[in-house]
Amino acid sequence: MANVLVVDDDEAILAALKLLLKRDQHHVLLAKGPHEALAALQKFTIDIVLLDMNFTHDTTSGGEGLDLIGRCQQFNSDMPLVVMTGWGSIELAVKSLQQGASDFIEKPWENERLLNIVRTQASIVQQKRFQAALIAENKLLSEKIATQKTISISSRSPAMKMVLETVQRVAASDLNIYLSGENGTGKSMLAHYIHQLSPRQNQQMIAINMGAITESLFESEMFGHVKGAFTDAKETRIGRFELANQGTLFLDEIGNIPLGQQAKLLRVLEERQFERLGSSTTIQTDVRLVSASNANIQAMVADGSFRQDLLYRLNTVEIRVPALRERREDIDDLCNQFLVAACLRHRRPQPELTTEARLLLNNYNWPGNIRELQHVIERSLILCENGKIDADILMLDDVYNSTGLADQSLYDAYSNSTLDEIEKNIIEARILQQSGNMSKTASSLGLSRSAFYRRLEKLQIR
Repeated sequence: MANVLVVDDDEAILAALKLLLKRDQHHVLLAKGPHEALAALQKFTIDIVLLDMNFTHDTTSGGEGLDLIGRCQQFNSDMPLVVMTGWGSIELAVKSLQQGASDFIEKPWENERLLNIVRTQASIVQQKRFQAALIAENKLLSEKIATQKTISISSRSPAMKMVLETVQRVAASDLNIYLSGENGTGKSMLAHYIHQLSPRQNQQMIAINMGAITESLFESEMFGHVKGAFTDAKETRIGRFELANQGTLFLDEIGNIPLGQQAKLLRVLEERQFERLGSSTTIQTDVRLVSASNANIQAMVADGSFRQDLLYRLNTVEIRVPALRERREDIDDLCNQFLVAACLRHRRPQPELTTEARLLLNNYNWPGNIRELQHVIERSLILCENGKIDADILMLDDVYNSTGLADQSLYDAYSNSTLDEIEKNIIEARILQQSGNMSKTASSLGLSRSAFYRRLEKLQIR
């Protein structure tokens, strides 16, 4: 039921408690004093500590036990501590509880009472873990729903067919995969597709945009934190590595990971273990890592802004996702797919794409790739009349004016939109105007890079 650490200098008591607790289905670790106890806390994940209050230096005051309580809490402030002594007193019981102990028991103990105390504390530990996981999962609910959708990817393009063949071969392994390619080429969808094909498909896939995480919150977001780790840490929070345990962790825009934090990520990838912020307890992790970036990571390695050893860990297999202009054979199918989806979303009858419109769509250069194509189709659906999308409705010659909106007619079409919808359209328009360059887009909007990526995440712009 629980991992229980028993700390006592009497070997007979250690043996008796080990036998009693193992019969109650607990996993028991033994320590003969504070030094061994702290070493065990450093090495193992402990749920409950059952500790004596007096050791070799002092036999009556409980001072050593009180000191050990404080040092145990440095590892995990939420870990239950049950203290026991043969020199019990009300004063010592009060002191131990004030110091942070969860309960107090006198020697010799009653077996059933001791077991009830351990069972109660084990139940509390499980509830706290469940609550922490639930809070974290609720924050990622929309992302989780997206990962659970069944994805089917097919292609007529030789370039994309080669990508899909590679994905089919490597998805069944546990190799780390790095997806490179321009903005808007579908790297995020391909990451979810890899998870769907993997042996981990029934476990969590956690996706995180590294550009949306500030350097000060990096450790808390990735590794979690314990209550009291910093000023605003009012409750224990589970990080992304812990949430993705046994599943897949997708790190998008890895080029935005601050250089100072790259070593911490490298350590987790090498040793498969980490500590929550504010805790010394080591947590083992088992995740399959998929990462992506539109940046030239090799150039970043050359200029010293990205660690080469981290790149080696991330790109065991590198898959380059082709730009849309390199897979023109797929444009017609993508247009049909986006048009059907847009009609369902906006509850409109499906219009016809004229021959002239399809010709223009197939010959346009698509600097914004699939994301731009999707945006153009959706906008054209809103503006079209008489059940047809003509070439002039696509507005691909001069797609955006200096305000980031196509023209007054487009503004009128969204005159009843919510603020979030308007903001989303403006940001998408500016991304296309800047040919998918996120740094230039953020700068042109007067936003910091982290603030810009937070808006992308909030508005679900991929």
